[in-house]
Amino acid sequence: MIAHLRGTLLRKSTQSVILETGGIGYEVHVPLSTFYALPEMGQEIELHIHTHVREDILALFGFQSILEKNLFLMLISVSGIGPKLAVNILSGIGPEEFLEAVARSDSLRLQSIPGVGRKTAERMVLELKEKAQKALADFKIPEAAPEAAADKRMLEDALSALVNLGYQPRVAKAAVEKAGRKGKEQRLEELIREALRLLA
Repeated sequence: MIAHLRGTLLRKSTQSVILETGGIGYEVHVPLSTFYALPEMGQEIELHIHTHVREDILALFGFQSILEKNLFLMLISVSGIGPKLAVNILSGIGPEEFLEAVARSDSLRLQSIPGVGRKTAERMVLELKEKAQKALADFKIPEAAPEAAADKRMLEDALSALVNLGYQPRVAKAAVEKAGRKGKEQRLEELIREALRLLA
């Protein structure tokens, strides 16, 4: 069972990528969130992999983050949701927004995802609500203290700058947050420079 792949990105599209490792090219189906985070072709990438095996099919599904992979596994555990629909759902809604919608029983928000009807949305809420509430609690971030407000504004300003440079919001946010962990004494220019270095 393949669980992780690292190799050279040979080809990419909004549905799948070809990743070469050890002289073998693997076709891996990916959600849009992972596609937007991919580098240029010819560069090295790493993906968390789910190997889907049926009598007539062996398919690989890849994700940039372990959170996306875990959500994918949650989705395919729901009756009536297969791997392709699960990838489609992850392409149509961010991980945190998905968890919040399920935890709040917001089936209307889930129905707004292409390919998701009323019955599918209701099944997701019914079967995943407790898991979504637990996942949200695990990722809950305490409210910032008043003295941290300036740091928060600086992170938001850096994110805005990267988006204006053409980076996808989700990718830019991850880079800014990672750069922000380097130290609280950073100036805005240093934070942006470090985020750009991580995105290079």
